[in-house]
Amino acid sequence: MRVRLQAIVLTLVAALVFGLGVPLALSVAASVQLDLFLDRLTDTSRFASLAQRPLVENRPGLIEDELNRYTEVYDVPVVVVDQDGEIVAKAVIEPALRIDLKDAVIASHVQAALAGRRSEPGAILMPWNSERLVIAEPILIDGEVRGAVITSSSTEKARAALLWWWLLIAAGAVLAFSLALLVAVPVVRWILRPVRRLDDATGELVAAVVSGREVQRVGETGGPPELRQLERSFDRMAASVDEALSAQRAFVADASHQLRNPLTALKIRLGNLDGHVDDDLAAADLEAAVVDARRLNQILDELLSLARAEASGGELVPVDLDEVVGARIADWTVVGETREIALVSSGLGGGLRVLTPARGLEVVLDALLDNALKFSGPGTEVRVAVTVADGKVDIAVRDHGPGLREEELERAADRFWRSTAHQNVPGSGLGLAIVTEIMTRSDGSLRLGAPEGGGLEVTVTLPVVTPS
Repeated sequence: MRVRLQAIVLTLVAALVFGLGVPLALSVAASVQLDLFLDRLTDTSRFASLAQRPLVENRPGLIEDELNRYTEVYDVPVVVVDQDGEIVAKAVIEPALRIDLKDAVIASHVQAALAGRRSEPGAILMPWNSERLVIAEPILIDGEVRGAVITSSSTEKARAALLWWWLLIAAGAVLAFSLALLVAVPVVRWILRPVRRLDDATGELVAAVVSGREVQRVGETGGPPELRQLERSFDRMAASVDEALSAQRAFVADASHQLRNPLTALKIRLGNLDGHVDDDLAAADLEAAVVDARRLNQILDELLSLARAEASGGELVPVDLDEVVGARIADWTVVGETREIALVSSGLGGGLRVLTPARGLEVVLDALLDNALKFSGPGTEVRVAVTVADGKVDIAVRDHGPGLREEELERAADRFWRSTAHQNVPGSGLGLAIVTEIMTRSDGSLRLGAPEGGGLEVTVTLPVVTPS
């Protein structure tokens, strides 16, 4: 935007400079030409007056000395012709400066003068036009045209002076454009500084919403009053967003925490009824209520984990990858043995450290291993593979369960989403959402794939902590 705005400003300045400079240059050219024309016209008219007596008395010698002195001083040849166009007097000059009456331009001027017409300025003088200035004035005696005086002047000096004027105008135009450029650049920066800050603040706002950090304010960074007002409006909006997000996280955390005690009491009461219900239908309802209570308890636990993940903000701690992965595999191996599922690991022993929120990696592995064991059948295995490449570590958890269809892989990390084929499997659909939240705060990523041989492979990628 800065380049486009500067281009607009400079284009307008260039159009203004060009629009003023070109007419000024043409005006100077017309003025130089008019000065030269009037000067030569005055001299030619004077010779037309002086030539009246020599023509009447037929004594051309009376004027030839005057013509010679004029030509010697000004280097301008002068010729006096009679009414038949024949030369009656002329200056004695070198052949290169002689006036050729047979020349078409000179002949037209002579004919016009013998017809009684005065000379007029021609086209505007240009520095590259080397044609000589020809002026022919009629000699009038008692109102009758008796001849004409012709002068042929070089325009070299006038063109040189015009060229210097044009160079001066061009230099002034360049100077004006440079000054405009020096003024336009800081003015454009002053105008766009709030825009850039608002753009950065918008990106920071999105990142803060995603990562759970506090939303930063813009403050007034200068610029036009309208943009400063926009900055204040943005700060009010950011404050409202921050308050809404804080209230949302607080509600989820408080609701999850406050509901645990009544739910625990409900589970105890339902447990106390076990063995005291004789009716088979009532016993079935009691068992279903116990199952629902357990499911609610699991949902509350996961909601609380999600709220903690969202509230963790940008506080990351380095953790030993081998230690955490090994500990979680050891704990879940016990669960796998009860379900006749083997847990296999590979790639450990590298001594790597990664940055995650406090206990974030444990929560991630618990969610991934819980899902893998939940959907795997007896006699299968769950493999945890650790690989390192380009300063990042991949932790892949692969099971041999039913897996997900291609179109379901994109929605698997949505909150409370469950595949239609897994509705009978216990769970709340928050596990991968929690993993996604932690990965976002750890500057990592989550991806799901359908490997060959069936099942599901979930891979989390984390940056490796570089030893100082």
